[in-house]
Amino acid sequence: MRTFLDFERPIADVEGKIKELRALAQDGDINLADDIARLETKVDRLLRTTYDRLTPVQKVEVARHPSRPRFADYADRLLSEFVPLAGDRLFGEDSALVGGIGRFRGRTVVAMGHEKGSDTDSRVRSNFGMAKPEGYRKAQRLMRLAERFALPIVSFVDTPGAYPGVASEERGQAEAIARSIDTCLQVRVPLIAVVIGEGGSGGAIAIAAADRVIMLEHAVYSVISPEGCASILWRSAQQNAEAATALRLTAQDLRAFGLIDRIVEEPIGGAHRQCEEACRRVGDAIAAVLDDLTGDGAPDGVALVAERRQKFLGMGRPAAG
Repeated sequence: MRTFLDFERPIADVEGKIKELRALAQDGDINLADDIARLETKVDRLLRTTYDRLTPVQKVEVARHPSRPRFADYADRLLSEFVPLAGDRLFGEDSALVGGIGRFRGRTVVAMGHEKGSDTDSRVRSNFGMAKPEGYRKAQRLMRLAERFALPIVSFVDTPGAYPGVASEERGQAEAIARSIDTCLQVRVPLIAVVIGEGGSGGAIAIAAADRVIMLEHAVYSVISPEGCASILWRSAQQNAEAATALRLTAQDLRAFGLIDRIVEEPIGGAHRQCEEACRRVGDAIAAVLDDLTGDGAPDGVALVAERRQKFLGMGRPAAG
């Protein structure tokens, strides 16, 4: 069953009619092909107009869609011979942040990403993509492994934020995030981050302080969730729409500010409608950036680190001249 968001009600109504006509056509001798084709054209038109006019809070809904491709979907379609590596060698395993070694279009890479899960059991097991300190310490281990064997790193960001529970704080959540960011800024291999859904706060940037940051068209990336922001500013999470607009969390806003480097256009109706196509487009973007970072004339490890650090240190500063 397809899940429809609130603003997709008109689309849901038309698709419901298409389903009814197809059932009638199968049960009887009535030829309804023309009617079905007309309604399918209408659905396509509604999808285009609706998704061309998404408000920031609607983009948040799309980024959180339960059927949106997850890290596991991208790993299955973009990586071959993928070998997950578990544990941080300090405390334990964290299913909210998955990583390992695999081959991406003929290149060996280290890939890691937040994993939200696909059903109730897997979502609970992966803590809805909210990593604990051991998750970020595992990320550090994987990045150092990539540096040791001169492998590019590709990270997939999709989290509402790092897990803020008491146990996480006792195990040093803030320190783990800070060291993960620091590791991102130190590794002497190409590092590419892709915001595939929701990029929330330090939990996101912990694996996204990269040479190039790619973002899907309807993904969001912010220091705080709209609900959290609204609760602080207006004492009510109900004003999340105003908060989403004020946060400037869309890919388009962030590209204009120079905080991300590339936007990947999603299939009509969002990545959740065409998972295969969305994964292919992300793969093409990653391949293009990898070519740029590893081809002839690409910077060496020392230069990569210097450019990466300068990139983040320069954010928010007025342009020279």
